[in-house]
Amino acid sequence: MAWDTVRLEWDDEVATLVVDRPDRMNALNAETMDAVEEAVTEVREEGARVLVVTGAGDEAFVAGADIAHMKDLGTAEAQAYAEQGHRIASAIESLPAPTIAAINGYAFGGGCELALACDMRVASERAILGQTEIDLGIIPGWGGTQRLPALVGDETARRMIYFGERIDATDAYERGLVGEVVAHDQLRDSVAEMAAELAEKPRVALHAAKEAINAGHDAPRSAALEHEARAWSGLFGTDDQKEGMDAFLEKRDPVFE
Repeated sequence: MAWDTVRLEWDDEVATLVVDRPDRMNALNAETMDAVEEAVTEVREEGARVLVVTGAGDEAFVAGADIAHMKDLGTAEAQAYAEQGHRIASAIESLPAPTIAAINGYAFGGGCELALACDMRVASERAILGQTEIDLGIIPGWGGTQRLPALVGDETARRMIYFGERIDATDAYERGLVGEVVAHDQLRDSVAEMAAELAEKPRVALHAAKEAINAGHDAPRSAALEHEARAWSGLFGTDDQKEGMDAFLEKRDPVFE
């Protein structure tokens, strides 16, 4: 599909979703939200091995939801907007393939929440992140109140949300909000290398690992451990399990399907 404000680029089985509104710092208006939702669905249906999410240009990843679009929303319209934001974040979070946010600039509000929904976050040294909604008279509405504390801890998340704090890439790394910081001009290549390496890993095992980790977010520890054991044992007999173990014993690199 083709969209005006989103690009979906493919490099073999690695998909890159680019929010493409650089003149508005890639802010998410209704049209862009629809496009992002459709693009994530396409990524799932096409069976991508990895998804990278980023923003167009050098200034912003996604600077947030489009305030000009939001300011006159009534409660019912705002509820529908929140529900769509949750659908998108949940679709990224539950996508079988690993997901990487390549944070190339400002990631505020809904943009930060989009990054939080990804499995991993790599930030340019120029990146600035924050759940900044409080200064608009609202709160995070696309999962930030839940995913941010899970990453950075309860009090750090409360401080960031209550004060609308904006933090640079180094602070984000030290707080556990991003997993890596790279030079701005190396971000694209660094993430591409990371995605390519993931794309060579065994698909079924990666999916199982992601599902098991996600299951632990909402389930009691005992249930999550049972899920892990079932997922682990279920991988025995797969072609990739046989190839991985044969390669190990034969002292060679595995070639997964």
